Amino acid sequence: MEASDSFKLTIKEMIVEVLNLEGVAPEDIEDDGPLFIEGLGLDSIDALEIALAVEKRFGVKIRHEEGGQKVLYSVNTLAAHIVQCTAAS
Repeated sequence: MEASDSFKLTIKEMIVEVLNLEGVAPEDIEDDGPLFIEGLGLDSIDALEIALAVEKRFGVKIRHEEGGQKVLYSVNTLAAHIVQCTAAS
């Protein structure tokens, strides 16, 4: 099952809120654009904050051994992981 556009927007809003990204609107974040380094320029601390927010909001853990970098690559990969995990439970 693919994540809906509204669900991806929810994730973008969460990222902007959790990381206090001033000057960045959720709509400015590309679905398939990288979140780290050349994308939004996020770092490992930001990754931890996003992972904790995802666990709190959606009840889905992002573990390093599950390929945390792949899961957190973009909004699309993060949304797909959350959808997959919630569908499996």
